Amino acid sequence: MARPLRIEFVGAFYHVTSRGDERKEIFKTVADRQRFLSYLSSSTTRYGAVIHCYCMMGNHYHLFLQTPHGNLSQIMRHINGAYTTYYNVKRHHAGHLFQGRYKAIVVEADQYALQLSRYIHLNPVRAGMVEAPEHYRWSSYTSYIGTEPHPPWLDVNFVLGMFSSDLPVRQQRYRKFVEDLIGKEYGSPLQNTVASTILGGAGFVENIMADYLEQKIERPDVPAVRALNRRFAVENIITKTQELVDDPKLAREVALHICHRYSGEMLKNIGAQFGFGDSAVVKASTRLEARLNSEAALRDMVKEILRSLGRVKVQT
Repeated sequence: MARPLRIEFVGAFYHVTSRGDERKEIFKTVADRQRFLSYLSSSTTRYGAVIHCYCMMGNHYHLFLQTPHGNLSQIMRHINGAYTTYYNVKRHHAGHLFQGRYKAIVVEADQYALQLSRYIHLNPVRAGMVEAPEHYRWSSYTSYIGTEPHPPWLDVNFVLGMFSSDLPVRQQRYRKFVEDLIGKEYGSPLQNTVASTILGGAGFVENIMADYLEQKIERPDVPAVRALNRRFAVENIITKTQELVDDPKLAREVALHICHRYSGEMLKNIGAQFGFGDSAVVKASTRLEARLNSEAALRDMVKEILRSLGRVKVQT
């Protein structure tokens, strides 16, 4: 099974989901669901997780959470690991409960928190389990609208605070925000996820790549890295360089160098774009690199092109 790309940093927000192995039920009884909630609770006290939203379905669950200590892996080992142990012991079962590893998407919370919370809370409605989200017992929605008290480990204030500072007002507005979509066709906010890994605007994606992926971007065995690398496809590099460099000859030299150093593409494929053989690509890129060491204006030009492609922190 392909390895997922994990991005962890202090204060990160995530949408996390995990499914039962072979899509089998992971919650069979009320006691199972209550035990899972207890592990959400203990993840906040032991590991500092901040749980903003949850929904437990039959064979999977959704979480919207934050990691003030940058320790998502530790948090999820606790939640999934402890629940698997409980489930297996209770049923004299051995082996995997969940289908592979959990799926975690880094989220730009300011832009997507409201949409994600609504998407999570409407899960039972979309599945035809209930007509309205407040009728579903096993999500955080009733805590959001105030029909049930929220447990101390659940943080409803971050999302509700986007509506008003007055509690009754924000509960009412949030309820309207969610229920406005009932009976309507709507898309998932997760469809905007980049490489199955990052959900946010272009600037957020570029910053994540620069700050947390520079050491991983040369790992083509990870599917998400391959998808992110496609942002630096040879054709994109050539087009962007031509847009930013007026001199066609210099644009060609710079584009070839950036393709060689940053695209991750094979030499023969780069050469095919420029009419060069493998060795000629290397030699031309090396000549340009030598100029970068002595020409500050050229270095600045290359940095600007790389920034425009999303590589914010680069060495040239």
